Amino acid sequence: MDLSKNDLQKLKSQLMKQKMELLQADETGQQAEETVELDQSRMGRLSRLDAMQSQAMSKETGRRRRLHVIEIDAALKRMDDGEYGLCSACGELINPGRLAANPAVRLCIACARALE
Repeated sequence: MDLSKNDLQKLKSQLMKQKMELLQADETGQQAEETVELDQSRMGRLSRLDAMQSQAMSKETGRRRRLHVIEIDAALKRMDDGEYGLCSACGELINPGRLAANPAVRLCIACARALE
């Protein structure tokens, strides 16, 4: 593997920081995902539609955050298993610059392009 222990530790720290930030953001986002109250006496139709749209956007944002946490956990497991930095499709080394840009990435650029 082309990554030094120091590089690997930096990437692990970066992943842990990202995970913590995502989990904190998810806690604060939970309230925005709650069911919209449809009390017509309290708000107009457009306000309710706006609230429902905001709720839908908050739910999707939360879903994406939780998915990213899963990807981070998978990357941390690959680190523990000694498989980090290897493409999960072809087994080749992932470019260190690609890992620096997104430490949770699991595919080399060639395999990622092939999936598009």
